[in-house]
Amino acid sequence: MNETADRQPLTRRLADPRPALILGTLAWVVAMVVVIVTGDRWADALPTCIAGVVVGFLGYGLFALQRRAARRGSRGAQQGLL
Repeated sequence: MNETADRQPLTRRLADPRPALILGTLAWVVAMVVVIVTGDRWADALPTCIAGVVVGFLGYGLFALQRRAARRGSRGAQQGLL
């Protein structure tokens, strides 16, 4: 039995990854500011916060590239990003 045939597709609002990418990156930026403001107490967490911000920007960059390729009509692009 094929269970995927019975499922309804996600609405555009739920399928959009932009809010998660933006909110996740902003959460890492807030955490980084808190770590910087508190001083030496949380100094060991600063590299983790920086890595979180960098990964967030890389994730949004990859999403933007895939969306641009989908709009252009590239065969290798993901579907549903328009």
